[in-house]
Amino acid sequence: MGMGCSSCFGLRVQSQDHFLSDYDQSDDEGGEYDDCERTDMTNGSYGELQSPTKRSEQIILFRIQTGKVCRETPVKETHLVVRSEDDNGNKMVKEYVREFKIGSGSYAKVVLYRSSIDGKRYAIKAFHKSYLLKQQVAPSETAMSDVLREVLIMKMLDHPNIVSLIEVMDDPNTDHFYMVLEYVEGKWAPEGSGASGGLEETTVRKYLRDIVAGLIYLHAHNVVHGDIKPDNLLVTGSGVVKIADFSVSQVFEDENDELRRSPGTPVFTAPECWSGVTYHGKAADTWALGVTLYYMVFGKYPFTGDTMLETYDEIVNNPMIIPGEINSQLKNLLEGILCKVSDIPYPKNNSVLCFISVSNLLFFEFLSYSRSTISINFECYCGTSLGSWRRRAYPSTCMPLQA
Repeated sequence: MGMGCSSCFGLRVQSQDHFLSDYDQSDDEGGEYDDCERTDMTNGSYGELQSPTKRSEQIILFRIQTGKVCRETPVKETHLVVRSEDDNGNKMVKEYVREFKIGSGSYAKVVLYRSSIDGKRYAIKAFHKSYLLKQQVAPSETAMSDVLREVLIMKMLDHPNIVSLIEVMDDPNTDHFYMVLEYVEGKWAPEGSGASGGLEETTVRKYLRDIVAGLIYLHAHNVVHGDIKPDNLLVTGSGVVKIADFSVSQVFEDENDELRRSPGTPVFTAPECWSGVTYHGKAADTWALGVTLYYMVFGKYPFTGDTMLETYDEIVNNPMIIPGEINSQLKNLLEGILCKVSDIPYPKNNSVLCFISVSNLLFFEFLSYSRSTISINFECYCGTSLGSWRRRAYPSTCMPLQA
């Protein structure tokens, strides 16, 4: 989703555009969008494929029936959409008055609207259903399936570090489909303010705790985000980070989070995702968080190349390099997340992410400070326990922890 910018934490991105973008960008206001290739993110073997959208719908319907949906107030659904203009000639969708376009991509454009009822600003993601239905993303899936899965997943989420879905507008008599989202104003920190060329250490810690809290919530509900990166981590005016864009996310009915292909952004992709065999989605989210942390600290990415093949080689085979001196606790955390172990047989590849669950990150001194117990101060409406973790020393050697 284009709600962020290419330097979301106030840092300059070294040009690697063809490895940092998962969608082609278009400035077209008229609703025609560029084609894009997307890989599926299905679980299991191809012989056992079930539509991810249908699977997500079944899982979420089961959670609704068993009272395991997080939202106390359901997402509003509208099936009669009136497009008009206000007295000043501004375009309107229902009660929402258009202000300006935030961004656009292959499938949608995101526009800032203000509600004429409550006066609040909302980011509205607008699609053309006819276009989505023409875009084949898998043997039995179109881009419309992806959008519907995104809606289904966001309907069940409610957390202070997750961008909220407010309303879905789908009029069967029109070609338009709208997702009304919480607007995150995006007040970025000064670029290069930290000693290492990135953010100040206190800001890095604060942002990271917010992202970890959001990911712990998602993983506790068996949701894999699939595309954690700075562009999808929005910062409010008060400095709260919220995870956005669930367009490639998946929900699972249990702890089995095996996926076959990753549709995420290449430089954030975990080593095992390149192997061509199944990998664990939650672990891949944690790896992408580590790449994002590195970017926050240094203002650049740990593994990049001039070509896709060089980027693959860097991610799979080369060690992470820490440029210069940094806080030893932060260094330990980076080495823990972005650790590659060559002697683990699964998956069958010469490099594999050292599996650290996102909740285990709270054991690291950089996040835990000196407190003896770290708890996620959030009571989920559905009753899912996000848990409390007792701090313990984490070895500097690359050894996996169990959640």
